[in-house]
Amino acid sequence: MAEQKYGTALVTGASSGLGRGLALRFAKRGTRVFAAARRRDQLQSLAEEAHAAGGTVEPVEMDVSRTDETIARIQRIDADCGGLDLVVANAGVGLDTNGRRFDWERAKKVLEVNVTGAAATLTAVLPKMVERKRGHLVGVSSLAAFKGLPKNAAYSGSKAFLYIFMESLRVDLQGTGVRVTCIHPGFVKSEMTAPNRHPMPFLMETEAGVERMARAITRGVSVYTFPWQTAALTRLVMALPDFIYLPLARRVR
Repeated sequence: MAEQKYGTALVTGASSGLGRGLALRFAKRGTRVFAAARRRDQLQSLAEEAHAAGGTVEPVEMDVSRTDETIARIQRIDADCGGLDLVVANAGVGLDTNGRRFDWERAKKVLEVNVTGAAATLTAVLPKMVERKRGHLVGVSSLAAFKGLPKNAAYSGSKAFLYIFMESLRVDLQGTGVRVTCIHPGFVKSEMTAPNRHPMPFLMETEAGVERMARAITRGVSVYTFPWQTAALTRLVMALPDFIYLPLARRVR
């Protein structure tokens, strides 16, 4: 399959980890990238690195949990740049939400970014993409979307939402020229996984994760899971009946 090239792209969660890596990779390949995140200093550093490599990254200070502001800002960017070709909703929050000691404020933070923030990002200029008959929406979900994990009700639930949301969009957008990709990473080295004290099987280096994601995007893959070892383990766990899975999950908890 021929790889797609993009004139313009918006990437959220671009101040670190996979988002930063994706923004830099696309910029180095000639895409004008609008890199969005809350930390302006990190975005400025990214822009300077991209410039040194001959690419263009424009910092966009933005908090996707403020959905009305997010939609308005992305719509302005779209109008000013002549139309976004690629929108990557990568911004995400991972906080433990143990059902036995449930903390609504923690859950709310996860849902505001991973659910409403992602949905706002992806649909802000979707009507314009449909009008132009071109565009590509990418949602970064997680392998955690496929099974309820211990202490992760909000996170697993939020990523399951994004998976089904993207699938429904893909159904609706058939024949419009707008493509939809949902990516499900396993454990990848990042600021989000760094504090994790739980086992992280098949932990992948950030650069390797970025490369796999970028290839999936440019090839227009509908759903992409990685690394294959964790994806296979996830499929195995999904097949387990509750009388086996629940005792195993309790041990992990």
